[in-house]
Amino acid sequence: MDDYKIIKKIGEGTFSEVVKTQSLKDGKYYACKTMKQPIDSLEQANNMREVQAMKRLSPHPNIIQLHEIVFDEETGSLSLICELMEMNIYELIRGRQYPLPESKVKHYMYQLCKSLDHMHSNGIFHRDVKPENILIRQDVLKLADFGSCRSMYSKPPHTEYISTRWYRAPECLLTDGYYSHKMDMWSAGCVFYEIISLNPLFPGSNELDQVSKIHDILGTPEPSLLQKFKQSRAMRFDFPPRKGCGISQLIPHCSAANLSLLYQMLEYDPEQRIGAKSALQHPCFRELRLMEKRVSTLRRTVEGSQTTGTPNSVDHLWRIARQGRRQHAKHVAEPLIRRNAPLYPGELPKLNMVLPPAKLSSYPITSLPALTISHHGSLPTIPPKKCHSQLPKPRDEAHRQGFKGYHIPPLQRKRGGY
Repeated sequence: MDDYKIIKKIGEGTFSEVVKTQSLKDGKYYACKTMKQPIDSLEQANNMREVQAMKRLSPHPNIIQLHEIVFDEETGSLSLICELMEMNIYELIRGRQYPLPESKVKHYMYQLCKSLDHMHSNGIFHRDVKPENILIRQDVLKLADFGSCRSMYSKPPHTEYISTRWYRAPECLLTDGYYSHKMDMWSAGCVFYEIISLNPLFPGSNELDQVSKIHDILGTPEPSLLQKFKQSRAMRFDFPPRKGCGISQLIPHCSAANLSLLYQMLEYDPEQRIGAKSALQHPCFRELRLMEKRVSTLRRTVEGSQTTGTPNSVDHLWRIARQGRRQHAKHVAEPLIRRNAPLYPGELPKLNMVLPPAKLSSYPITSLPALTISHHGSLPTIPPKKCHSQLPKPRDEAHRQGFKGYHIPPLQRKRGGY
């Protein structure tokens, strides 16, 4: 750690402490996570699940980046030097009086689902998804703290008391360690609700109270599902049938698309619960997917123009970005004008017209029909006519949607225990 200068303490957990540091080599700021438990060797450090997971998952835009591993042989101290973020989701929503704009909520959840999809595609599930472990910087979201992660190929039973209680899935509460990567999606659904409402969804004080709070909102599951859970639990349990109040009653301002995804993420049966890859294709994220596609197309075009030497001025890039919205104007407007033009030559008056900046197609003269002139002598006088443009009017700019006038009291709560 002689190459780093400690600036201030950021946070502390059960197994580690995080401080803000500055590198004396490049002058950049980093987050230094120092483990409280000493280790014996650098080889042991490299074999840690957290280190292996961060190496396997990097680089990814929504996974925290590991910069360096620092091991002190004398003291056995291990420190992970990671990129520095601004805050976590809990710090973002703590104390807010008004909800975040729906567009920002979707943007955060889309990035969270992308990080989980990347993890699950690489055979790892997190097991401790919660607001404190989701970091943001300039609206870029990154999943962090992989100390509890597990291989998806390891056979159950897994560790029972994993994940923070408020975000623990029903299969983690009602079985003796028989759960899968779908537990991450339940936790993400709880985070989704918390970002929307600024309050935790299931703040249970203990495991029994946690199950009770789930049933208060979602209702008790089908007896067949409970029976399946009972087969994986030594302790017997029974719950009286109860119909929950429903999530929609708690967040009446939530859009139908968001509510649909939320219910699918909080499906009681893990086998019926939506996965991260399917969640990314949900209608809730349609606009974000289209935006990503346009940006990807624009990037490939720019890279191609740089390779071939084609000029890529600002005007050129702007025309490419708007190409999809101009398709009808480009192919429809010009033929209408040409077809309505007079068949005899004549001088038309100048028109004051405001046309959209569309590139109009041209028709060759040979495509016009042949004229048959029946009279003799000079051509008849043709009265001037006005051309009426049938070009579509420029579309009005869409208004951003946001929350207005909705008041929620300040968030006051005690975080869930382990």
